[in-house]
Amino acid sequence: MEDTAKKFLEAFQEALEVEGKVIKFEDKFREYEEWNSLARLSLIAMLDEHFGVQIQTADFDKLQTVGELFQAVQTKV
Repeated sequence: MEDTAKKFLEAFQEALEVEGKVIKFEDKFREYEEWNSLARLSLIAMLDEHFGVQIQTADFDKLQTVGELFQAVQTKV
């Protein structure tokens, strides 16, 4: 797996506190049982901290899968 993708998945797991779960790019992250408003804020903060990426709320709300989120980060890096 590409280093950037691996780093992203690890940071994603940490932000949502789902270290024991296998995260896949096709997963709909909003369907995780850990998903709530705090998880949303943690994820947005992680994107800024780890990747220097800020995603507008309207754009973030359109993203459904882990892969879509990763692609959004890739286009802004």
